[in-house]
Formats: sequence, structure tokens, C-alpha cells
Amino acid sequence: MHANKLEINDILNTLGVKDVNSGVSTGIKWLEGKGDTIESFSPVNGEKIGSVLSASEQEYAAVVDQAATAFKSWRLIPAPKRGEVVRQIGNKLREKKDALGKLVSLEMGKSLQEGLGEVQEMIDICDFAVGLSRQLHGLTMHSERSKHRMYEQYHPLGIVGIISAFNFPVAVWAWNTMLAWVCGDVCVWKPSEKTPLCSIACQNIVAEVFEANGVPEGVSCIVNGDAVIGKLLSNDGRIPLVSATGSTRMGKAVGAAVGARLGKSLLELGGNNAIIITPEADLDMSIIGAVFGAVGTAGQRCTSTRRLIVHASNYEQVKNRLVKAYAQLKTGNPLDENNHVGPLIDKDAVSMYEKALERVKSEGGSILVEGGVLTGEGYESGCYVKPAIVEAENTYDIVQSETFAPILYLLKYEAIEEAIDMQNGVVQGLSSAIMTTNMREAERFLSQAGSDCGIANVNIGTSGAEIGGAFGGEKETGGGRESGSDAWKVYMRRQTNTINYGDDLPLAQGIKFDL
Repeated sequence: MHANKLEINDILNTLGVKDVNSGVSTGIKWLEGKGDTIESFSPVNGEKIGSVLSASEQEYAAVVDQAATAFKSWRLIPAPKRGEVVRQIGNKLREKKDALGKLVSLEMGKSLQEGLGEVQEMIDICDFAVGLSRQLHGLTMHSERSKHRMYEQYHPLGIVGIISAFNFPVAVWAWNTMLAWVCGDVCVWKPSEKTPLCSIACQNIVAEVFEANGVPEGVSCIVNGDAVIGKLLSNDGRIPLVSATGSTRMGKAVGAAVGARLGKSLLELGGNNAIIITPEADLDMSIIGAVFGAVGTAGQRCTSTRRLIVHASNYEQVKNRLVKAYAQLKTGNPLDENNHVGPLIDKDAVSMYEKALERVKSEGGSILVEGGVLTGEGYESGCYVKPAIVEAENTYDIVQSETFAPILYLLKYEAIEEAIDMQNGVVQGLSSAIMTTNMREAERFLSQAGSDCGIANVNIGTSGAEIGGAFGGEKETGGGRESGSDAWKVYMRRQTNTINYGDDLPLAQGIKFDL
């Protein structure tokens, strides 16, 4: 399927996206947008989809003021009532899934299946948050003092600032907002300037539900803009939590700014993810996992497989099967379901891809599957590249770095301990996997002496996380956790309470203070 201009217009009309959009909103209301104009070009065909008027510093300040006002009333609405609003958002996303999924594919360049899958993630996190709204639990503890009771409870933090990346232009925002909203927080979202139209669509969907439920203006805010807006969010003392997804370089800047004012940051940063393939691996399963992990979303997932660590005994077999699998890959329009690989986000990403391949050659790597930029009919945007495989060493500088492109580094090992050391021997710590039918190897990989990543899988690849588990990583990945499990606690402040229901005032630790 190839979207024509008429169909693209239908998609945009369904989502309320115009040729020129304000990129500043406090919920239902749209501000004028007095900052620079952000133009959105599709990497699919290089054509302009629309433009967005970004926020000025004055508009940013007005949005945060409105959010602060909204928090005072939103936090008092019972959590299950807030959950009901989120439930309705989930239903509205079901109605708009096809259109929003297509917009994600058009603006970001991922396959239509992945675009629809991203919207499904939004729906799933809505369902999770609805249940959570009735389970924001604390703990009750026994006091050492007679006729005293101790317990812990969680309260909303306030304004949550969200900085999201282009590769998941809607899902990561939803991971944060849906949990924050049921927790009683309000949100200010700075979307990626590479995918601004997706943010307009999301705000329109939410606004329909908010208006029908009388949700205060300021609970859902967006401030499209460049790094200046991100800096304003990071340095704003009115925002107790900033959740930032993107590069390690960006995350370090955000973390430093937020930390300097003793705020909280939730950082989801770079990944340099590896799959270990052992002698006892199911190779059919391993090849599927490795290829999808490496080329899915054109290698632009933070969980994309960058390194394949293969035992010497089956190295040649794995290598040959990979070459054969890559020969079957089809690269082209992501809206055509016959294609496996879509475009990179823009020509800057293409340049980084080319430089990475040049660099690995200069460091001594051997190109196993040749890369390169695709040209000709269907590739007019200049953003389509060939997935490449390189035989390399884990110690190469380029292998130690994250390149957001479909480049897979093939590495060899002799013993499982060596493989785990190689897996851990990078500064990033997001996702990892081992392919093995050997229980001892699997458990070794999952033990305290195994993978040092936030995500460690057995017999599945590095990408494709479910919302039920907490998502995030260690080391230069930032240490943040989003989505499922008890990730909701980061959006709340913890409070310990002690109640004395007796007739006197005994002190802790047996201290006497008689008057």
C-alpha cells in the first residue's frame, strides 16, 4: 500500500491536523505559537506533511502557569475518577488507531505494522493505568510505641515535564502521561521537533475526552520547540520531575540541570544492545530475533540489536544464515507491508550511518553485508539505506558507540563468561538477550554476575518490550523506569505517617523528656 495525497489528507483530517498548526496547547485551548516554525517532512518520500508554530519563552511560561493552576484541582479528584478519564482516552485511541498509526509511519518512517503497534502500546498503557488508579497503595507498619500506627502513602508530585524522541513519537508520551494522570499529576510535553504532527494529533484526541469530562485546562499541555524549550523545562523549579527520552548526550544535560535544582529526572537514554548466541541456541529462533532486532524501525529503536555475540563453534553457520536472511530483506515505503525496512528519520541520520561504516573500516572491521544509501525510484527522500553487517571487535570505538541505524556488529566468543563480559563491556545498559536451550547458561546470564542491563531476555530479542514490565536501563542509559510494574512511584512523592491514638506521648528509642 502506498499512501497518496488524498489518503494523507484523510488521515490528517481524521486527527484534526492542519497544514499549519499551533504547537502550543493547555488542553482544549490552543495558543497562537509565536516561536519558530517547525516544518515536518516525511522521510518516506521527502514531501512536506505540515508545519507547526512552536512555543516562545513567554508562551512556555504561560503554559506552565496554567499547569500549576490545574494541578491544584486535578489532584483532588479521586484517583479512580481520573482513571475513568484515561479509560475513555484508551477507547478514543481505539477509534483513531488506524489514522494515528499511519501518521506515525508517515512522519517517522517506521513500518505501518510498527506504527499501529505503537498506538496499541498507548491503548495498553491506558488499560494498565485504569487498573492502577484503584491500586495506588502504601504500606502499614508496626510502631515500637504503644497505641501508635505507622503507614506510608503516596501523593501526586505536581507538574511532570516530558521530553520525547522521534523514534516513538506517541507511545513514550503515553507511558508517562497515563500513569502521571492517574497519579494526580499534570503534564507538559515537549515532543521531538522531528515528529511534531504526531503531538498535535495526540492532543486533539485527548482534548475530545477532556472536554466531555470537564477536565481542568492545563492537565495536558504541549510546548513544541527546539532544545531551548527542553532547557526551560529542565531548569524550571516549578517542575519536580522531568522525564527525558533520547541520546545520552541530551540526557546528561537534562540530568545535570534538573539535579542542580534538586529535582527528579527519569532518563531513558542510549542503548548498545547485544544478543549472545550460544552453542545450544535454537538457530531458527536466533536468526529471526537478531534480524528483527537489527533492522526493525531501520535500527532506530533504543532497544535495537547492535551487537551479535556468537560462540566460535557456530559462528560460521550463524554468519552464513545472516547473510542469506539479509539478502531477502526488502527496503522501501513503510506503508507497503511487503517491505521490511523503511527510511531513516532524515539525512542527518543517513550521514551518521555512512560515517559509522567508514569508521569501522578504519578501525579494522570487515564488511560482511555491504551498506550504502539507496537511490532511484521510491527512494527520492534520500533517507533509505541498506542494512549492513560488520565483523568487528567489541573494543572498537565505533562498536562502543550507539549509531541509530541498521548496522549490526558480529562478534565472536569462546566461553560464556567472556560473552557476558563483552555484553557488559559498553557504557550503555538498556537491553540484552541470550539465545540458549541450556538452563545453566540462561540462569548464569540472569544472575547477579550476568547481564548488567535493565532488561535481560532469554530466547527473545532485545527489542519489543511489553508494557506490563518496567522499562529502562542502567549506566549511561540513565537508570529510569517507565511503563509497568511499580514505575508509577516515580510520579509521586512518598510520605511516612505516624498516628498516636493514646493518652500520652512516648518518644521513639525510649527517650525520656519529662516536664
